[in-house]
Amino acid sequence: MTNNSKKDSKVCSAESSGFLDTRFRKLFQNPEKILKPYIKKDMVVLDVGCGPRFFTMEISKLLKNSGKIIAADLQEEMLLKLKNKIDKEKLNNIELHKTEKNSIDLNEKVDFILVFYMLHEVPNQKTFLEELKGLLNKDGKILISEPKFHVKKEDFEKSVKLIKDSGFEIIEEPNIFISRSVLIDVKK
Repeated sequence: MTNNSKKDSKVCSAESSGFLDTRFRKLFQNPEKILKPYIKKDMVVLDVGCGPRFFTMEISKLLKNSGKIIAADLQEEMLLKLKNKIDKEKLNNIELHKTEKNSIDLNEKVDFILVFYMLHEVPNQKTFLEELKGLLNKDGKILISEPKFHVKKEDFEKSVKLIKDSGFEIIEEPNIFISRSVLIDVKK
């Protein structure tokens, strides 16, 4: 699938996704180090905008073959790349899910949601955040991270205001290399 519309032009294409999944990137953004504080055995984890695998495979390892990962992406090509890697590794706790253009289109409750380097790609962040809120279990958390080299500080601050206005609270601001990040949960 090639993204031709102006709104879709912000989405990283499957054809240029190779840079998302490199050993070099792991030196600076180690998925285990980033996610280990949040992923616990038996969780159901949603990796939104999963891409070709960078975090999904590490989440599987952190779950130790328990729980489940829902690897969700808008692009069928990204999911096919991921499926090939899952088959090669013989992992059985990853479920692939193709999202709709304006909706995750999922009915399952989850314990943790990863939104890594893709919030800026979402045309309607308010609607997206409301959908995420509806997917979270009672004590669920969401990690949102955006690239400093692509998302200006002012734009991230606007997203954080929208996050707060959508009924979430910031519980942590994780230090992730070249990123602006927040860990959030639903206000109690």
